[in-house]
Amino acid sequence: MSIQTSVRKATKAVKKVVGGEETSTEDRDILDTLKTEHEEVKGLLSKLHDADGAAERKSLVNKIKLALLPHTKAEEKVVYDAVIALRDKKPQMDGKEGYIEHALASKTLQQLEKCASATSPEHRALAKVLKELVEHHIQEEENNIWDDVEEHFSDEEREQLNRTYLAAKQKVRIV
Repeated sequence: MSIQTSVRKATKAVKKVVGGEETSTEDRDILDTLKTEHEEVKGLLSKLHDADGAAERKSLVNKIKLALLPHTKAEEKVVYDAVIALRDKKPQMDGKEGYIEHALASKTLQQLEKCASATSPEHRALAKVLKELVEHHIQEEENNIWDDVEEHFSDEEREQLNRTYLAAKQKVRIV
């Protein structure tokens, strides 16, 4: 995050506290929403990694699916497509890389769901790989894509991206 962005965020936060304003979820910066969701998914993946019982592991896989799929589909449609539409080659590559990493995570999640025994070595290995894939992806995204978004989109545009993102998430159907 650039110093300019940090100062803008801090100023905005102080104004809200001093003015007593409450920020609705829709009026947040897209990056704040994504950060919250990233932390949620990382927490679920850590719980899955540490879980022993089959029922708990299956429940966690379902929770991860319900958190991850709407997030990735809406993020691709709203954030990645906006970054790919920029004229600069670096953001375009960052967006394409994000799509590829989402596809790999989705495929691994599907394999995890199909695994016969939730306590088998295969299930544990798939859970570990999914956790590592997602954590790597989040780290790169928060460093690269977010820099692209901060550089090319104003505060107001990022708030609009957030509103569009939240609406897109609501439309994602999970089977």
